[in-house]
Amino acid sequence: MVTRAESAALTRRALLDAAADLLDLGGPEAVTLREVGARAGVSRGAPYRHFTGKGSLLAAVATERWERIADQVHALRTDPALSPSDKLCGALRALIGVGRDQPDLYRLLFGNRGRHPEEPGEGVDRVRRRLCGPADDPAAGRVRAAGRFQDEFLVIVTDLVGERNARHYGALLLAGAHGVAEMELGGHLGADGLRTTPDELVDTLVGMVADAGETARQAPAPLDGGRPA
Repeated sequence: MVTRAESAALTRRALLDAAADLLDLGGPEAVTLREVGARAGVSRGAPYRHFTGKGSLLAAVATERWERIADQVHALRTDPALSPSDKLCGALRALIGVGRDQPDLYRLLFGNRGRHPEEPGEGVDRVRRRLCGPADDPAAGRVRAAGRFQDEFLVIVTDLVGERNARHYGALLLAGAHGVAEMELGGHLGADGLRTTPDELVDTLVGMVADAGETARQAPAPLDGGRPA
């Protein structure tokens, strides 16, 4: 016999899967609690018992995807057969792959917070509250999951460029990956455009950062403790 807790977990799973499908099919505008419930085949009131609104539901979808990406990056980071450059290329390709295959989900992951009425804009205090918020708060879960990805990613970057330069070059690498993803989605990289591929661009970007990181490692620390040398 299925327990009440098991039934609730199955319903939540069905709702999240339905929301992810609708997001892929029609973007955020297609995701409403009514449509999600209908697609999941649950009662009309079921979505409202699991989520406070559309923003809460989308935050839960984003949290699950962040966790999956973080798992991928963790597997890369802990693979002894891969070099730091190979690990970093794999992490960036994982992100670009989401942008290629699920562009609306990708923009949900990296878009401005506060796009929905249920999720107001983020300040430092709000982020801190969410980081310390209850485990079942979708917004807090999203922040924690994204933070887990960032932590795994920065460990790989640190192995390549050193701790002093990791955040600087980590930001540069992520900005480059976002640009590659958007350029590919816009059709600018193919035979009719710049005639290159995302993989080639990632290899070049990581190679440039590796060279710059090696130079920065060998340079004396700046007097102000600021940007990389």
